[in-house]
Amino acid sequence: MSAITIIAEAPGTVQTIMSFLIKGGLFMWPLLACSIVAVTTIILRGIALREKNVMPLVIQSEIERLAPGASPERLTRTVSHDQSSLARITRVALQHLRGPRSENVEVVETRARHEMVRLEKGLIVLEVIVGIAPLLGLIGAVSGLVHVFSHLGLSSGAADTRQIALGIAEALNATVFGLSIAVPTLIAFSYFSKKVEVMSVEMETLVVELISKCYYGRSSREVMPVKSSPPAPMPTPTPVV
Repeated sequence: MSAITIIAEAPGTVQTIMSFLIKGGLFMWPLLACSIVAVTTIILRGIALREKNVMPLVIQSEIERLAPGASPERLTRTVSHDQSSLARITRVALQHLRGPRSENVEVVETRARHEMVRLEKGLIVLEVIVGIAPLLGLIGAVSGLVHVFSHLGLSSGAADTRQIALGIAEALNATVFGLSIAVPTLIAFSYFSKKVEVMSVEMETLVVELISKCYYGRSSREVMPVKSSPPAPMPTPTPVV
């Protein structure tokens, strides 16, 4: 029964929304495009930034289970076909275990910065919408007021009152619509930015732990003391007779 009621009321709801957009003026359509882009970006980022897609629990468990100095063969098999950010960083760390620790850390840091860019992909879109949606609403409000004052005094009676009402409606509709887009988008942008920051710190902690375990006991073999050559013998002075 409720579904039938919703279907029956749908044409009226669509008509109300269309009336709201039309009365709001020209700037309602850019605001509508901003709302569609914002909702799409929020959904896509929400799916992409799920913890199982960034930091799979199985990889975290393998890193924590790895004993210091032990062979990471099982971890290598686990991350070989995984496409998460943590798996890609871990693969880079495991591929450079033959080199010195400082070189491995540098390569891992480079890869981690690349993964941060991937995780932050799309957040700039939300940031832009947060900035331009209220401005478009403000422009719509100014446009409505211009419409009001440009027609003020040109007619009399009910027609003049009607023009004033339409102009005020255009101003208020655009302002409300712009703010209603900006506020949820700002919440989503702040949430995703904080989530990326937290996950990056957690991944850094795990990878540092992995490198420490893999290089456990290898520090003495990495830095070999330089053997100094024996000093050259001093020439023996010949006695003067």
